[in-house]
Amino acid sequence: MVAARYLLAGSLLVGACTAQAMDLMQAWQATRERDPQAAVAEAARQAGSSRKAQAAALWRPFVMLSATAGSMNADMAMSGAHFSAPGLGQSDGVGFGTSVERGNSTRWVISASQPLINQERSAQARQLEIGADVAQWEWQAAQQDLMLLTAQRYFDVLLASDKLALLREQHQAVELALTEARDRFALGDKPITDTHEASARAFALQAQVLATQDELALARQALADATGQSDAPVEPLPKALADAQPALAPLAQWLEAAQQGNPLLRMMAAKVQVAQQESSRFSVAAGPTLDLVAQAGRDQLSGSGNYGAASNTASQQMIGLQMNIPLFTGGMRSAKQDEALRLQDKAAAELERSRQQVSQQTRAAWQGMQTGSARLQALAEARKASQARLDATRLGRQVGDRTTLELLQAQNDASAAELALEQARVELLLNRLRLHALSGQLDEQQLGQVNSMLHR
Repeated sequence: MVAARYLLAGSLLVGACTAQAMDLMQAWQATRERDPQAAVAEAARQAGSSRKAQAAALWRPFVMLSATAGSMNADMAMSGAHFSAPGLGQSDGVGFGTSVERGNSTRWVISASQPLINQERSAQARQLEIGADVAQWEWQAAQQDLMLLTAQRYFDVLLASDKLALLREQHQAVELALTEARDRFALGDKPITDTHEASARAFALQAQVLATQDELALARQALADATGQSDAPVEPLPKALADAQPALAPLAQWLEAAQQGNPLLRMMAAKVQVAQQESSRFSVAAGPTLDLVAQAGRDQLSGSGNYGAASNTASQQMIGLQMNIPLFTGGMRSAKQDEALRLQDKAAAELERSRQQVSQQTRAAWQGMQTGSARLQALAEARKASQARLDATRLGRQVGDRTTLELLQAQNDASAAELALEQARVELLLNRLRLHALSGQLDEQQLGQVNSMLHR
């Protein structure tokens, strides 16, 4: 029965085409190249990497050139001035006046500023550096999520294909039993109830086959949308999968690895640090700033006015230190700091909540791995026993010791045991991937190891 089922499954997967079966790594590589989620994650990582350059730029000199040109009117009058010049003596109460109408005006200024002491800018730089790290962890989390999703899609196709082959085989066996029941009823050897029972079971299985065909079509379409390969079949799980599982490290080691390496927890911890830096931006110590400043400029106005031709030119150069100390901000800084402190408490609480959730998920995945091999062995024995029961029931029905209903139930139990074993194999592999993802260790190497287990 088992051998026949896998022959049927192979014919369903390959069909009329000769496409080579796609393994898990090929599915991942195709998904990584074309899935929009992967493109979004990569773009976000590249954007985040620029934040380190932004942080470094905050402490570099800032240089600006400003230039203007236009038409300008100017009038200046001065009285009561003291005047002295060589050979002209001294005069008090002197008046001066200049006038330019629609003159040509030009102005240029080059200014430079180098921050020396600025705690608020230090906090901003640290926030940008943390943001760059967060972008990397977000990318890692997105990669792991996409790997898990790809594996889930791949196994969905595998299980649906196996389930369909199993149901079709079971339906074929029930059809044979129905034909036999009809023939024996016609001979007067069996009651009509055997025919009705076999017929009811055949129609029920036909409905399950149709539902599973839809399930398989949707699973294949989901995998095809992600990989771009609509005609590539997948291979069934190997029978020795339980023997291929490596030794599992203690739970405490996995819990520690999850607390240290989980991308979500690292992002949440980074949010706490960002909140801390935000509160420090508005502290009292962050108020005073000291900058090294330099400036050079020139103003020129030329034209004619009330007193004839005129020209005014002014040039200035300056280098020195500039200190800014906020004396009163209307309570804005203290209010901002209070808000930042409350947000820091919120981020810390969210981090603790996430730690608990990750620990629970790690325990669940580890427990699934811990009991997975033993569960597979138990289900394999159950399948073996169900098959033996089916063979005995089939023989008993032939000699009249078992009814058609008992045979149909034995066939159903044998199929259920086979499907439960397949589902347990898939769940064992997914728990392995989940466990590595929770600890931040899921990468192509780990995915490749699972892929190799599928082809031993």
